[in-house]
Amino acid sequence: MTHALRFFLLLSISGGGWAQSRLDRILQQGVLKVCTTGDYRPYSFLRADGRYEGIDIAMAQSLADSLPARIQWVPITWKSLMKDFSARDCDIAVGGVSVTQDRQKRASFSLVLSVEGKIPLVRCVDRPQLHSIEQMNQSAVRIIAPAGGSNEAVVRKHLPRATLMLSHDNAAIFQQLVDQKADVMITDVEEALFQQQRYPSLCAMQPHVPIQYGEKAYMLPRDDSVWKRYVDQWLHLHQADGSYRALARQWRAATAG
Repeated sequence: MTHALRFFLLLSISGGGWAQSRLDRILQQGVLKVCTTGDYRPYSFLRADGRYEGIDIAMAQSLADSLPARIQWVPITWKSLMKDFSARDCDIAVGGVSVTQDRQKRASFSLVLSVEGKIPLVRCVDRPQLHSIEQMNQSAVRIIAPAGGSNEAVVRKHLPRATLMLSHDNAAIFQQLVDQKADVMITDVEEALFQQQRYPSLCAMQPHVPIQYGEKAYMLPRDDSVWKRYVDQWLHLHQADGSYRALARQWRAATAG
């Protein structure tokens, strides 16, 4: 047997390479590094006392318990999401992360958590004047979005003539709408519906007719099929037995209240 053939057989038996999976490291060290922005209710929110809460925070704890491992929370921002994810060696990123082709060039994603899309959130009194893309796509209309996120990309693509205001504090955007410091926010259906419960003067526009199709998932490191299979199976079980839906309903109700 030639050296080349022997190497090929060993490579095949080992599953395609010599590199240790991230799963092995997590099991050995007992630490799961979870990256999150902490500014996207009801998925992930950093409280004043320094603790995280939300749907994806509870799910991350479930993933850690299944290993078992303790969580090391790693704060990141939407603007530097991809850079931070790699530089800080995240095992997983949670908190309402949208699946985009640009992100998928540099990372992997879990099974899809939800299918939704981007819609406008406006002051209810302004609905007649801001009912369509054509009405919003005007220089006089101030559209606010978190810097560097998928919302900004949608505004630049579909509303290029509007005045874009970039915010580095996603949680403060909604009060700026209420205070008339901005006119429109383009965001996910889930967030728009959730925030209109918290701010009665805000209205989600046409939630059943999104401007752009979208999906939510957990972001994973690229080129680690063993770790991805583990996360996918863990998530599949939560979706199959209804526990993910129950957890999501619980957090939406609690946070809105």
